[in-house]
Amino acid sequence: MSSEESRTQRVLTDAAALGSAAASAFSRRLTIALGGAERTRVIIVLAAVLGLSGADAATVGASASELRHGLHITNTDIGLLVAVSSLIGALASLPFGVLADRVTRTRVLGATIVLWGGAMLWSATAGSFSDLLLARLFLGAVTASAGPMVASLVGDWFGSWERGRIYGVILAGEYLGAGAGFAVTGNIAALSWRAAFVILALPAFALAVVVWRLREPERGGKGVLAHDSEPAPVLEPDETTAETDAQRLARERGLVPESELIVDPRAARRMGLLRATRYVLRVRTNLVLIAASACGYYFLAGLQTFGLEFSKEQYGIDQALASSLLLVVGAGALAGVLCGGAVGDWLLKRGLLNARVWTPAVAASLTTVLFVPAIFTRGAVTAVPYLVAAAFFLGAQNPPLDAARLDIMPPLLWGRAEAVRTFLRSLAMALAPLLFGAVSDHVFGGGRSGLQWTFAVMVVPLGASAWLLFKGLRTYPADVATAAAGVNDAPGYPQPRDHWGL
Repeated sequence: MSSEESRTQRVLTDAAALGSAAASAFSRRLTIALGGAERTRVIIVLAAVLGLSGADAATVGASASELRHGLHITNTDIGLLVAVSSLIGALASLPFGVLADRVTRTRVLGATIVLWGGAMLWSATAGSFSDLLLARLFLGAVTASAGPMVASLVGDWFGSWERGRIYGVILAGEYLGAGAGFAVTGNIAALSWRAAFVILALPAFALAVVVWRLREPERGGKGVLAHDSEPAPVLEPDETTAETDAQRLARERGLVPESELIVDPRAARRMGLLRATRYVLRVRTNLVLIAASACGYYFLAGLQTFGLEFSKEQYGIDQALASSLLLVVGAGALAGVLCGGAVGDWLLKRGLLNARVWTPAVAASLTTVLFVPAIFTRGAVTAVPYLVAAAFFLGAQNPPLDAARLDIMPPLLWGRAEAVRTFLRSLAMALAPLLFGAVSDHVFGGGRSGLQWTFAVMVVPLGASAWLLFKGLRTYPADVATAAAGVNDAPGYPQPRDHWGL
């Protein structure tokens, strides 16, 4: 070996050692920040589950141009592919919500992830639009398990005081997955849209094994995975439930609950899907949070499907640069997700009962304002600051909203309550791509101008989201008090009912 080759080998060896040391240091810091090895493993696995789901949803949008040319379809057809997947997912989320409250959640989630991988491989083999449509229908049905299962597991694994922050880290996985769907599979799709689907199928099988091996947490919202710096929680019998920090504040301030909605944990567990659905839809703040979340996800679904196409047409850039632009925007959304939940938790610890509604209400308002100039500018450089800032505040809304929903629902109804929310949110997400594509093609005439004015019109639901959240500030305290009154032996409240009805 020559001296030059020896020197090159030493440089490569040193670089590999440096990279390994950096990875180890990052892993140690992450473990410390998240509170221990087991907590870190659980958080990363749940983030990966949502990440895979986000990547699946983004792949059709990232491959839109190639799918149109390869299968000879239109923007409306692209929207239909995403819409049917979301629609069938909305329907399938309801039975998965029942399962989340009654069976071993980690096993069900692991089994359905195997089917995700199979559905993605099926998509890659589609020879026509109808074949791909059928594969997306099946994919939507099996990915519907993620919402109810993850929400229920988060509530039982982690304490109420930190759920916003934990949700932020887990939802970051969804944004990273969507970023991978746009950036990685988008670039792969430029070579072959079939390869883009295959690339996403392979990690699903490994993830399924990891999820299957996770231990099932005790039910009741007790937060069984304590931070390393805190004492482990004392687990009580299965029928008892834990009071959240927001519920404690509501009780200490003497807030009056809605007596007709106070429910005993045992009665909550016995509710069928229909009765549980009627219950969660009678909680006023829950309706507000569902509608606000649906508005945000409606716009996000359209952005995921047509954002890449819009960037190329509006800013005059190629596929690779458009993918990179959306990756930068995704980084802004990722930062927002990580900050939003932490801010809500921080304000709640300082006694602001409405913290988990104030935070997304302000963020939704800023999102609406910032997206408008980004839509009408023609330069990519000019648009970037607006897009990144808007994405930051769009991402900041979801973690505190998800944590707030756990504060206003009995723990033994979390799976079914999340299923109802996922059902209604998925309907909005199913409608969005179809409406974005149809409005672009048939109302505004297609092309660059069609997409531009479509996005301008579709900003309106973001404004509606902010308006709804500000209305929710009035109802949230009483609904938190109602959930607190249903906790076993909660002092200062009427006794919960053994039977609840309408």
